[in-house]
Amino acid sequence: MEKIKHYYAQNPLKSILILAFVVRFIAVVFSQGYGFHDDHFLVIEAAQSWIEKNNWNDWLPSVQKQIDPDVEAIPQGHSLVYAGVHYVFFVVMEFFGLQNPKAKMFLIRLIHALFSLLIVSYGYKIAKHYANEKVAKQVGLILALLWVMPFLSVHNLVEIVCIPFIMWGLWLLIKNEDKEPLFKAYFWAGLIMSLAISIRFQTVLIVGGSGLILLVQKRWKATIAFGIGALLSFVLLQSVIDYYIWGRPFAEFAEYVRYNLQAKNEYGHNVWYMYTTVLGGLVIPPLSIFLFVGWFLVLKKHPLLFWPSFLFFAFHNYFPNKQERFILPILPLFILAGVIGWWMYMDKSVFWTKNKKLFKPVMVIFWVLNFMVLPVFSTTYSKKSRCETMAYLGKQDDAKCVIIEESVRTGTTKMPMFYGAKNIQLYQLDRYNLEDSVHYLKPRFIKTHEDTITSPQEIKYNNWAQPEYVAFINEKNIDERVEKMKVYYPNLEYSTTIKPSYIDLLMRALTPSNNNQLVFIYKVNN
Repeated sequence: MEKIKHYYAQNPLKSILILAFVVRFIAVVFSQGYGFHDDHFLVIEAAQSWIEKNNWNDWLPSVQKQIDPDVEAIPQGHSLVYAGVHYVFFVVMEFFGLQNPKAKMFLIRLIHALFSLLIVSYGYKIAKHYANEKVAKQVGLILALLWVMPFLSVHNLVEIVCIPFIMWGLWLLIKNEDKEPLFKAYFWAGLIMSLAISIRFQTVLIVGGSGLILLVQKRWKATIAFGIGALLSFVLLQSVIDYYIWGRPFAEFAEYVRYNLQAKNEYGHNVWYMYTTVLGGLVIPPLSIFLFVGWFLVLKKHPLLFWPSFLFFAFHNYFPNKQERFILPILPLFILAGVIGWWMYMDKSVFWTKNKKLFKPVMVIFWVLNFMVLPVFSTTYSKKSRCETMAYLGKQDDAKCVIIEESVRTGTTKMPMFYGAKNIQLYQLDRYNLEDSVHYLKPRFIKTHEDTITSPQEIKYNNWAQPEYVAFINEKNIDERVEKMKVYYPNLEYSTTIKPSYIDLLMRALTPSNNNQLVFIYKVNN
């Protein structure tokens, strides 16, 4: 222990980065699955479908034309950069013979874990530059060990993946702000920071806010260099790729803006102060309350820390469409600015200088609660039953066509086809009654001439692929549902039950609409 303390004292940043990697590597190993719809289906599923010459969600114009030649193909409003990077990853993996989906995702999680260390590193460096090593250690440790960060850092969430580019570019701006304007330094800051926009379009507010600070400070050369770098990065990535695919630049970005303005009132509504509670909850009160104070205390002295993140924060509070993950790009900036602001205030305040012991319980509460939750989330296998269901079916040589029976609810669960490692044709059944509707979807959900058919009887007696398995999602009325299916497939034989992870069960208990359920798999015997 003395050697560890000595090493930490001599090498604080290295020590913190080692600690950050250890907890992230635990998440790499144990935190399988995906946290949200978007971090799997808009990244992994899309990239793998391109490998297989399919087209997840009909994103690309060639497949849209195949479906309906008379309808004009339109962009879907998704930046293709991040999914495209995964396409390249998968091409390389398959070139070297790596076909196993779980092995692929292990490497993807490991790459993301290593990449996320830049958040910790640049957070530490910025804090040390603006404050001192004591403050830098606090920032580094919180960024390294905050309960939610290992889980988020190893998954494919664009709101997190964009952050290292923001922190890297911000560091280049900050470390050069007291020097003579160096065109090269500010150009690279803009170029690197703008990469975040091509990962998550909304971060244009953070990048634009940073450039605006330089402009307000009348640092003309720095503003021009930063602007050129930022524009070059964005234009090259969004114009070249879109021109190649759509025949015009900025096609996806333009559609993204158009759609979000048009659909801003259609879903995701919440109270205007929602993101205040999200940030406050993620950092754990009462510490988060002090960090909010510290965040505003850096307003004048360190405008690059405050205004870009606050502009992003204010816009998302104002905009009607709200989801918790939307605010994640500024979480490290909030922690960084909050710790710097509050710790510097305590050092100058007469009251806090005399009563620093009053603040110690705040940190004790934070770390105790944080370390209670950290092991749970760092080992969470999210959406386990969905992933393991497809993995199980993928290992069955005869599983070419499967009915996903979900007749106890309206709507169907999107199944992560990636984990099946092969094209499995799905019929998806919902709406409380086996007689209502079966959604017919070809491999990887490419729609064909038929979207809906009226009953399993149509599968049974028409010239369509016959199912080898039926996967019943949700244990509700399971015996009755199996008996109804036996009307069409009398020789159903029970195969296995796929259970959700403990965190899936917890989320289901907290939010009953969260469809993390048991899955009962039956084999269709002839």
